[in-house]
Amino acid sequence: MTEMERKLQRTESKRAAPSRNTDAALLARCAQLSARYLDRSALPVSVRWVPPMRTRWASCTPVDKTIRVSERLRQVPAWVLDYVLVHELAHLRVAGHDAEFWELVRRYPKTERAIGYLEGLSAAAGWGISELDAED
Repeated sequence: MTEMERKLQRTESKRAAPSRNTDAALLARCAQLSARYLDRSALPVSVRWVPPMRTRWASCTPVDKTIRVSERLRQVPAWVLDYVLVHELAHLRVAGHDAEFWELVRRYPKTERAIGYLEGLSAAAGWGISELDAED
């Protein structure tokens, strides 16, 4: 490994979000994000990593307040994962993708940037993922 690779690896591990480690850490991160962007009004009962989904980055079930996050997101930058979590938290308040929903999501300042990142990642990997959806 070159010195540059070692430096990059150290930098990335410093930047790695603690929420990548466990479901409990994901749940704790959701609580922080809900407090910061959604007035603590969207708190899930559980958040868990799941095997890669075919067509989604994450999903939630508003009825039982659960969120599932694709393991494909374990390696994305923390700000991208935060966007996905805010998106799913917003679904705990608004099931669809209407104007009220997007008003909540756009409280997260890196929304547009994160959407672009995820679109690029999906296209580059050939995954065909374009949705972050709530379930009925």
